[in-house]
Amino acid sequence: MAPRMTVAFLYPGQGAQRPGMLRDLPGHPAVAAALAEAENVLPGSSRCDDAKALASTVTAQVALCVAGVAATRALAAEGAVPDAVAGHSAGAFPAAVAAGALTFEEALSAVRRRGELMRDAYPSGYGMAAVLGLGVPQVRRLVASATTPGDPAYLAIVNTDQQVVVAGSVRALDRLSAAADRAGARRVRRLSVGVPSHCPLLDCVADAMADHLGSIPRRLLAVPCLSGSTGRVLHDSGAVLGDLARGVAVTLRWRDATALLGELGTTLFVQTPPGDVLARIARTVCPQARVLALTDTAGIADAAELTRRVRARRPDVAW
Repeated sequence: MAPRMTVAFLYPGQGAQRPGMLRDLPGHPAVAAALAEAENVLPGSSRCDDAKALASTVTAQVALCVAGVAATRALAAEGAVPDAVAGHSAGAFPAAVAAGALTFEEALSAVRRRGELMRDAYPSGYGMAAVLGLGVPQVRRLVASATTPGDPAYLAIVNTDQQVVVAGSVRALDRLSAAADRAGARRVRRLSVGVPSHCPLLDCVADAMADHLGSIPRRLLAVPCLSGSTGRVLHDSGAVLGDLARGVAVTLRWRDATALLGELGTTLFVQTPPGDVLARIARTVCPQARVLALTDTAGIADAAELTRRVRARRPDVAW
C-alpha cells in the first residue's frame, strides 16, 4: 500500500532570508537549545542575521539551516512530527536533518561548505531572477533568446506554472527581464542570490559536495524526503545525500515535488521560518490542503496542535 504523507514540513531556501530571522524565531526552549548547538559548532552562526551578514551566500545558507532545524525541534518538543519533509534548494539541508539523513552538525558543516564553493565559483557578475505571470515554455524560449556564449542563462527553478526562476550572468538576466516585460510578464524580480544556482554552471560545486558528503554515514530515515530536483520521494539516506550534492547544479522542480505530496495524501503543509513563500506555493499547487507558515510562538502552538490532530486521523501505513 502506498504511504499517506498527511503532514509535510517545508524548508525555504536562499532568497527567503531576511534581517532578524534568527532573533525573531519563536521563544521556545528547543529553539534556544538549537541556537546554542549551532553556536558551538559554528561560532557566530546563531547571530548571523543582520542585513550585511545575510548578503553573503555562505551566511544566508547557514542561517536558513539554523532556522529550519530550530523550528523543527520546537515542533517536535510539542509532539508535532511530519510524515514527510521537503527543502527548497539550501532548505534541503535542514529537511535532511528532520528526515534523519544528517545530524545538525553535519548539516551546518555541509551547508557552509556549499556556500563557500558557490561564492568562490562566482564571486560577482551572476545571479537569479524570478519571472511571474509567464508559463514555463514561454520562459524557456526567453531564456534561449537571452543566452550568448559569454553570457549564459538557464531555467533554474519551477515553483509554479506561473512562477519561474532563471539563473545566469547579470547581462543575460537584464536581457531576459526586458524581454519578459515585453512578453507581458506580471513582474520580473531579481533575487537576493549572488550566484547562478540550479544550473550546469555549478557542476563543479556539485562534484565537490559529493566528495564532502561521501563520508557521511548512511542511516535509516525517520521519514521520507521529497527531492526538489526530481520531484520524487527519497526513501534512503544515500539517495538524500546524493540529491543534496547534485541538486545545486540541476533544475529545481518544486512544483512537481509539492504536487506529489498532495497526490500522496498531504492535507497539511507546515513551512518553517523565515517567510511564507513555500506556504503560498503550496496553496497554489494544492488548494485543497491546509497550509501554515510558522512566524511566532503562537504559530508553534497552533501548528503543533493541528499536526497532532491531523496525524491522529490518518491510517497507520508503513512507508
